[in-house]
Amino acid sequence: MKQQGLMESRLQLLSDISGAFRPGLLTALVGVSGAGKTTLMDVLAGRKTSGTIEGSITLSGYSKKQETFARISGYCEQADIHSPNVTVYESILYSAWLRLPSDVDSNTRKMFVEEVMALVELDVLCNAMVGLPGVSGLSTEQRKRLTIAVELVANPSIIFMDEPTSGLDARAAAIVMRTVRNTVNTGRTVVCTIHQPSIDIFESFDELLLLKRGGRVIYAGELGDHSHKLVEYFETILGVPSITEGYNPATWMLEVSSTLEEARMNVDFAEIYANSLLYRDSQQDLYNLLGATYAAIFFIGATNCMSVQPVVSIERAVYYRESAAGMYSPLSYAFAQVDDIPF
Repeated sequence: MKQQGLMESRLQLLSDISGAFRPGLLTALVGVSGAGKTTLMDVLAGRKTSGTIEGSITLSGYSKKQETFARISGYCEQADIHSPNVTVYESILYSAWLRLPSDVDSNTRKMFVEEVMALVELDVLCNAMVGLPGVSGLSTEQRKRLTIAVELVANPSIIFMDEPTSGLDARAAAIVMRTVRNTVNTGRTVVCTIHQPSIDIFESFDELLLLKRGGRVIYAGELGDHSHKLVEYFETILGVPSITEGYNPATWMLEVSSTLEEARMNVDFAEIYANSLLYRDSQQDLYNLLGATYAAIFFIGATNCMSVQPVVSIERAVYYRESAAGMYSPLSYAFAQVDDIPF
């Protein structure tokens, strides 16, 4: 690379990436080859051991600690690596025994294994041998579901999946995505890297984080029904052609935001996103939430004040007598009166 003119001593793979993954929503991490999808996911999961990582990662507002994060997260690798000489049930049970907390008794573990197998639709294959890929045992799609089950049985709150539909035909990919969707519906946070999905797979996702080459964000937000929010965002950019009816929005999105299109239109999609309302509404949403919280507290406080006035007017004479006798402090009396008011 230095022979080709690169003067820097190190290569930056990700740049100024900011976003959030939410529970109960399926997020797609998309970009062309070399955009840094897997690198970003490895950094978030704590599996990137080389290089320098800058910035902050928080969980519900608290700084991430890898020692505890590993216990609440799962990572489904692209390669489905399993021992070939055990059954599906034994593979999942083995993971449950080693990764669930020690205070979980054996009956609860077995019950949880059975629930996970039903969730990923492997209960009918519980006694099937895993076998060798392409030689015996499970099919490619069944192995992918087993990979998800082995991670899911550890009861993680966050699951990372590296291209779960890679190498699968349309039917097998649909089965895997149904498994992923079932996982999301349990309230977990699921993030999937995906290269170039079909229209059916792409519309299974709720949100999108789109990266360009160089590891810069060019879209982060909801997809909407039939990806209409994504399409509306890119169509508002001057020079971007409208999508053809029935065309795959994922393919169209990658085409119109490619390096060639950037050069043709003389724009930088990362800068356009950074200056867009989509990027600045995230801060405005916070302001709206704080304003709504303030208004709610103010309204509830005013209502409580009006409710307490009849009680105070009746008990005022009693309070003066008891306070003069030194029975309690004014603060204690105030707390007691608020406690007695029905909400």
